Amino acid sequence: MGPHSTWFELFPGYETLKDNLQIYLGRRWTWQVFTATHFEISHILGGLLVFLLLAFFAVRYAASVRRSPDGGAVPPPRFCLRNLIELLGDMIYGLMEGPMGAKDARRYLPIIGSLFLFILFCNLLSLIPGFLPPTATLKTNVGLALLVFFLTHAFGLRAHGPKYLKHFLGPVWWLAPLMLPIELISHIARPVSLSVRLLGNITADHKVAAVFFALIPFLIPVPFLVMGVFVSVVQAVVFSLLSTVYISTAIAHEEH
Repeated sequence: MGPHSTWFELFPGYETLKDNLQIYLGRRWTWQVFTATHFEISHILGGLLVFLLLAFFAVRYAASVRRSPDGGAVPPPRFCLRNLIELLGDMIYGLMEGPMGAKDARRYLPIIGSLFLFILFCNLLSLIPGFLPPTATLKTNVGLALLVFFLTHAFGLRAHGPKYLKHFLGPVWWLAPLMLPIELISHIARPVSLSVRLLGNITADHKVAAVFFALIPFLIPVPFLVMGVFVSVVQAVVFSLLSTVYISTAIAHEEH
């Protein structure tokens, strides 16, 4: 298995699937940094694997709560999957409560929490030999960042109606020609910064761990794996926290 190979390549029909998808999804144009690249679907399969894993966790968590005699009010005495999910959920809720407040944090926790868990496990996938992190490609990150971008404005419009659009024009009408370009550039820069930041950090961490695994695969890579776990958690938290701030800003405007 090469340095960029994955376990997915062992699946029957992998190459046929990749060749068929390349016809519709492969990029043929080039522009500046977007040079000709080798088409891959490992990030798609990795993201699908994480999605199925999280769906399995959700089913197990729901089953554990249903079996609990107290309706899930008291956590199990022994650490298990349910404790892990509740620990991560409480952590994200605590981060959201500051920018949003308790009421809105509870309301938007399913969205932000899902983003956090998906990004976290995508990042952690890079620490398993034979897997590439889906978040180490711009395609995945741009998709997640655009989702946050559109949800932010959808929630803003739902909370304030058409008055939400006045936020882009400034406090007084005669500042609109100046404020509108500034606000548009500011909002467009958000998905760019979200996706590129996540890409850069996860790619760099994956490359460092891969280099030390290739050189000395015994004991030496352990500190870099620990650092990889830290980077994976931090980047998932940063993405989720910034998404929380964007949504909070959109729904908290009182005058538009």
